[in-house]
Amino acid sequence: MGNSNSTYSTSDFSRKSGDIIAEALRRPVTITQRSKPRLVILNIEDYERMRRQADARMVGTLETTSDSLLSEIELAVEAYAEDDEGSRS
Repeated sequence: MGNSNSTYSTSDFSRKSGDIIAEALRRPVTITQRSKPRLVILNIEDYERMRRQADARMVGTLETTSDSLLSEIELAVEAYAEDDEGSRS
């Protein structure tokens, strides 16, 4: 996906949709409404690449966290607590 991004108003899009869609097949196109960006039109390959690159982290709970990760967390908390207690002496 290139850095060049063309911008058109919604009225431009109404009048020249075919040309704007043809351009969007080559690079992303921003559609503005009342001078504010509202939409981006991009080709399906760029869209799918963005979806694949999206952050895939999931929210978890203690019940879904692996035992090894829980052990690492426990050790880190214990080390922090020991450092904290040592600094108060």
